[in-house]
Amino acid sequence: MGRLVSILAPLGIIVVVGVGGSILLHAIKPEPEKADEARAGLNVFAEPVRRGDLHLTVEAQGEVRPRREIVVSPQITGRVAYVSPDFIDGGFIKKGQLLVRVEAADYELGVVSARSGVASAEQALAREIAEAELAQQDIKDLGLENASPLARREPQLAQARAALDGAKAQLKDAELALDRTAVYAPFDGRVRERNVDIGQVAAAGSTLGRIFANDVVEVSLPLDDGEMGRLGLPLAFAATKEQPGPKVTFTANVAGQPRTWIGEVVRTAAAVNSMTRQINVIAELKDPYGAGADGDAPMAPGLFVNATIEGATIPDVLIAPRGALRGEDQLFIGDAKHGKLSIRTVDLVFSDPEGAYVRSGVEEGELAIVSPVQAAFDGMSITVMQRLEDGSVKVFEPEEDGGAATAAATTATQGAEGTPQ
Repeated sequence: MGRLVSILAPLGIIVVVGVGGSILLHAIKPEPEKADEARAGLNVFAEPVRRGDLHLTVEAQGEVRPRREIVVSPQITGRVAYVSPDFIDGGFIKKGQLLVRVEAADYELGVVSARSGVASAEQALAREIAEAELAQQDIKDLGLENASPLARREPQLAQARAALDGAKAQLKDAELALDRTAVYAPFDGRVRERNVDIGQVAAAGSTLGRIFANDVVEVSLPLDDGEMGRLGLPLAFAATKEQPGPKVTFTANVAGQPRTWIGEVVRTAAAVNSMTRQINVIAELKDPYGAGADGDAPMAPGLFVNATIEGATIPDVLIAPRGALRGEDQLFIGDAKHGKLSIRTVDLVFSDPEGAYVRSGVEEGELAIVSPVQAAFDGMSITVMQRLEDGSVKVFEPEEDGGAATAAATTATQGAEGTPQ
């Protein structure tokens, strides 16, 4: 028994000391510091919704063409004797300027021959008038009261007068043919092409070249029904002084430099294109080689231009950044005060690269989220950030639960990659 006690006593002492030490260490162990729980939320950039006017515009493209362009053709046949040095591809011409002359010798002879015919007819008429007067005198002397028209030489006199009229007509025709040996420019303009040279025989109606007027150029701009509505144009539109057409800004690269010209819509085409269901709106630019040119760059025919047509103005709309528009009519709004995402359905009026224009659904000053958000839902936790004009980033800290203070805002500088630090 004594031997058993001597064995168990040390074991009991060890157990008591171990248990007591554990209790004592647990009692004096310091409490671990509790770290603030990191808030779970997606960092998103947002921009404020502002209020302003919506200036509707329509973008289109088209080819520049002259309003007047003709084929130069002679009305008579003959050998070309003269060609104006200005009648060459790219040449400038003036109204009334001689372009081409055909050899006139044959037509001058025709005028001489016609004049001879007129002289003969005049002589025949004078002789017939004298004979008619003698016949009238003879009838009077004989006392004849019912003399026939033939006896009075009335048909012969009428025939002589008709012969004179015919001779004069032939002279006029010969003189007209002589005048047509010269081809004149009907307007101020430029030469697109020339197909004739001295010594060539030109037939009546053959093509000597092509010229166009340089006072006005036109561009046909195909638009659909919605675009016509934004412009406020009816299908049968023709500009007047009381109702001028919308302003059009034409742009194109010329000689490697961007150029701009300002014109206006003057009319719409007569019918809707049955293939495209679009209608052509005709825009004009006056004096494209002078006052209408962009410096030394005219809006020349054949140039392909982009056109921005100014439409109606809708006042006092809400403007959100274009990147904030989701789908057709939704915006993601960041509630910076509570750190939540709000999905809004808005009354969208129009959208373009400059912004999304809405009538209702958001308020001025609210923050529209422009960052991509995957699997977004209403009430999603977020941290709203705003990039300021100076390049810094403003981070909106949400209020603590139950706090009465407004949302705090801190400013962070941008890192090398454009992220807040």
